[in-house]
Amino acid sequence: MDKAASPEAVGEWLRGLQQRIVAAVEQADGGVAVRDAWQKAPDEPLQGSGLTCILEGGTLFERAGCGFSQVRGLKLPPSATQHRPELSGAPFEAMGVSLVFHPRNPYVPTVHMNVRMLAAMPADGEPVCWFGGGMDLTPYYAFEDDARHFHQTCRDALAPFGDDKYPRFKDWCDDYFFLKHRNEARGVGGIFFDDFSELGFAQSFAMLQAVGDGLLPAYMPIVERRRNTPYGEREREFQLYRRGRYVEFNLVWDRGTHFGLQSGGRTESILLSMPPLASWVYRRESEPGSPEAALTSDFLVRREWV
Repeated sequence: MDKAASPEAVGEWLRGLQQRIVAAVEQADGGVAVRDAWQKAPDEPLQGSGLTCILEGGTLFERAGCGFSQVRGLKLPPSATQHRPELSGAPFEAMGVSLVFHPRNPYVPTVHMNVRMLAAMPADGEPVCWFGGGMDLTPYYAFEDDARHFHQTCRDALAPFGDDKYPRFKDWCDDYFFLKHRNEARGVGGIFFDDFSELGFAQSFAMLQAVGDGLLPAYMPIVERRRNTPYGEREREFQLYRRGRYVEFNLVWDRGTHFGLQSGGRTESILLSMPPLASWVYRRESEPGSPEAALTSDFLVRREWV
């Protein structure tokens, strides 16, 4: 396999992506992220290493986590083989960068991104590699311009790989980031794809790179536009309430969380997506016509943004 289109090249690019994103977060916030390098113990079922970067208690980000991991295991967990049953139980290698940024100001949305590669090594054949990931935006106080900008950047990143990719991955994102037990979207969506290898290794990897490199131009202009918006206790209370929904999705429905926990991953790094504070209110109802009500009626609905 060409070295530029190999699992080694993917790992090298992922590590560089993490460092570029963390540097941008530190510059915007003015704080310094803790860099926690880790290595799985020799007697654990999952082997590998990673680097978890966390900025907590910043002026801009209450918690911004960005983790890289590269692990190997003897048996693919069920969450990774639901679309490839023939690979059930095969040894595997997984690598990826995953991030969630929880801002302090309720007018700045939370963002999530993940880009990853999974390689299975069946006993009777060649390694099988596939890619997955995407990014999505979760506002508390939503703005049309922000949602359009985010989706436009996602569409532009995917354009070189076919006109079908953005609408297809946008629909996939809407379907995936949905709290079925609440019958409610998590946010305004973005793009999501999984089990992807249809362009061949080199082009599928190139598409993954376009998505990962699109995160900062998709998100940071929104951050700069909203970070100085005045807010009070009402907005803060609503932000914490909506963060509760974020926690519910990640723990109940997110396949990445399930994969990490089922495969014996590092729990502290897997749960870097959790907000530092969240709240739950029994049967909370927003005042009709309020900005809080508009989030549910106008933004947490399936719609076209670009």
